[in-house]
Amino acid sequence: MPLAGELTSSLINRAADRYALPAAGVLRLWTCRNSPARHSGGVRADAEVILNGAGRDVLAELCGVEPAVLARALPAFTVDDPKISTGREAALAQVRWRAAGAVAGEAAFACRLCSARRTGQAQRAVRYLPRWQRVCVRHGRWLLDADADQPLEHLDLHGVPEVVTAQRQWTGVARRAGRAGAEPGEMFALAHAVVARWWEEALHWEREEIWPHRLHRVAGGNAGTDLQRWRIVGRDPVVFPEVVAVADALLDPAMAELVWRDSGAGRPRPLPADGAFCRRLGERVGRDWLGPLSAVDYGGPLLAWMGAVIRRRRDQSGPPGWRHDPWRLQREQQPATMAGQLRVLTAEAQSGGSATRWRATVSAEHRFRITQLVKEAGEQLQELRGGHSGTTAEVARTLLEHLSRSAALIDQALVDTAAAAVAAGVALEEVAAWSRLPAQELAEIITAGQE
Repeated sequence: MPLAGELTSSLINRAADRYALPAAGVLRLWTCRNSPARHSGGVRADAEVILNGAGRDVLAELCGVEPAVLARALPAFTVDDPKISTGREAALAQVRWRAAGAVAGEAAFACRLCSARRTGQAQRAVRYLPRWQRVCVRHGRWLLDADADQPLEHLDLHGVPEVVTAQRQWTGVARRAGRAGAEPGEMFALAHAVVARWWEEALHWEREEIWPHRLHRVAGGNAGTDLQRWRIVGRDPVVFPEVVAVADALLDPAMAELVWRDSGAGRPRPLPADGAFCRRLGERVGRDWLGPLSAVDYGGPLLAWMGAVIRRRRDQSGPPGWRHDPWRLQREQQPATMAGQLRVLTAEAQSGGSATRWRATVSAEHRFRITQLVKEAGEQLQELRGGHSGTTAEVARTLLEHLSRSAALIDQALVDTAAAAVAAGVALEEVAAWSRLPAQELAEIITAGQE
């Protein structure tokens, strides 16, 4: 029997186990048009298959259930791919491999105890499971991402009951989000980005005691000498209570009112480092000392949310758009995934350095934009070679126009590079020193650029 939200490929693997056959042998029932994604441990657990019509009939017969049952249980079962569903060979049972994240969302390992209770098989299964539903409350487990090259399927939460409690609390937060007109998934993503950014800074927080305790508990008692890897694998369950608390706070109209007052209300002013909103937010996550630290996290998702709240309040008559959407999370503010961080950690261990961290923490789109700005500035300067003939006014105008354009492009490249460095966790003061700009001025430039 399929599990609710199970990957189609996961069901095929479990069917093969029931027949005591290798998965590769069962997959021969279909014509495979490509190969699954792999890592050092073999085929990735989140590798998904898309079936055509004839292929769906084959799977239904293999499992002994009606196609309608599979359609209700498997999110990818009815997903169509024109490359195998049309043409002369459409009548053949065919599959195409895809990454689960590109089909129906994030994939995580299912709880084996729950799977055994449901299907009678205590075997590995993979389900489409958003990050806000990763706690198995029945068995006290955090279900891990299935796309990473690491052996664990879950982390034991019996030593951190507050994580299980937060899972129960999330249900109420999601309901309130719906009533407030917010999409729960977007709201959770924003809160998760805010707290994940704190997590990166927490190594430098002398007063932080909660997260280290939780991390050692989910690591089996002590993370030992493998702390860096455990900080990657254990981040999401460790910070989950704070993510739920932040999501709840950002939904609270009273908190939005504090943002408005901190901004000067009808008399605009810069947000203060000791503002009431950040101070209250720190208290709501159990850290009354956190407010000033979060208030100066320039370029982070929290200040972006505050900016959207202020703009919406000041420009209520304006047209709705992304600038007024407080739940919009910019791509460069999305936290790195466990799989991505583990790849960086492995690459650094192999190379003996951190040369790959820039590519891991700065999105491809942001890197491309910086490269293009520098390239265009170079092209502007290149056009000045040999262009010194003519009247004094003509030559001066040509030189100044091209130099001005080049300077503007370089200035924009500087701002974009500084914003990427700050977003990746580099201290604002260090970036300001490298940019030869005052820290406050650089922070205002970065914030203005994001707006």
